[in-house]
Amino acid sequence: MSEFIDNSKHRKIKLKGLILKLHEGDSPDEVRKELIDTLENIPYGEVVEVEQELIEEGLPQEEVLKLCDIHSAVLQGNVDLSAAADIPAGHPVDTFIRENKELMQVTGQIRNLIKAVENNTDADLSNYLPLLLEKFNLLLDVDKHYQRKEYLLFPYLEQKGITGPPQVMWGKHDEIRELIKGSIEILRTPEIEKEDLLTSAEIIMLPALTGVDEMVIKEEEILFPMSMDNLTDLDWYQIDSQTMEIGYCIYDPQDKWAPEGVDSEAINAVNSGSGINLPTGSFQANELVKVLNTLPVDMTFVDKNDKVKYFSQSADRVFTRSRAIINRDVRHCHPPSSVHIVEKILEDFKSGKETYAPFWIQMKGKFIHISYYALHDDQGDYMGTLEVSQDLTKYRALEGEQRIVSYE
Repeated sequence: MSEFIDNSKHRKIKLKGLILKLHEGDSPDEVRKELIDTLENIPYGEVVEVEQELIEEGLPQEEVLKLCDIHSAVLQGNVDLSAAADIPAGHPVDTFIRENKELMQVTGQIRNLIKAVENNTDADLSNYLPLLLEKFNLLLDVDKHYQRKEYLLFPYLEQKGITGPPQVMWGKHDEIRELIKGSIEILRTPEIEKEDLLTSAEIIMLPALTGVDEMVIKEEEILFPMSMDNLTDLDWYQIDSQTMEIGYCIYDPQDKWAPEGVDSEAINAVNSGSGINLPTGSFQANELVKVLNTLPVDMTFVDKNDKVKYFSQSADRVFTRSRAIINRDVRHCHPPSSVHIVEKILEDFKSGKETYAPFWIQMKGKFIHISYYALHDDQGDYMGTLEVSQDLTKYRALEGEQRIVSYE
């Protein structure tokens, strides 16, 4: 047994030395070669321990943040995941990983669009800018992925004494968010020239994509295996039960996970407090869900910060909705060509200029009525916007009366 302990101690000393070499300015390629030659595969737990030790020994967190991308690139493909726990379908980590797959698809699509602009000398930017903006708006959804780590996962790791890696990772999240937001601002620049677009792509857009891709590697090779080792099923169940407060990123989970062998009383404690008291009565949460989903209309609620917070799931929805839109900016749920209409409605509702905006359209042979309502509290402060959509086709065709019971 002692030989394994000694091997672990030796690996960590060596890994710490290699990371400090990066800190001192040695070439990442040379450090990577030395890593491969001397350490082969490194257990993911040792990588976490070394990073935590470096912070505890005084290496500034800001410095670790600067080194994060370099030493992650050095370690990529050389972390031993053979001892990692299996991940059940629908488990919060399974959801994180599936979101990562979708994120990688989006970053790949954006890279292809940028290459197309670069390689096409006669490229008409009007053909590419809306697509780029649409994809970067979708990529901004990574904020929900990162928030679930920051506000749900990291606190449980910190309770286990694991503080260094979450702090460093949170710093990288903020960098990536700013790069994505900067990319969106550039793509919204009126009449941007091709040369300026490509320069911005090199400085801001491509680094944003690299940041997202490298974070996927950090999560799947280090963070998630470590989290699976340290958190209990009840911890994960508590994380899962709070997930919808933040929302999913691009992907909408289809599998429902429930922990096995966890005390039912503990689970009930997590689920307690589901009663909802209203001025004219009360519901249990499952009763309210059924009532809202039985109404013959589609409802979507956007809060005062322009985030989608809820949508009903009636049997015959007019417009398809996915839970991935929860907590997404409502502007990013519409094509660029109609965003100005959304912004006009929000502006008028917030100012109090208007409280109701109706629309009706013909769609696939159906007559669809869409209403937007401004919601205000008793003090008159804006609370958000309710969208109500309904297929009125069959109602428009009604004639005469029906005064007796007749089931359709």
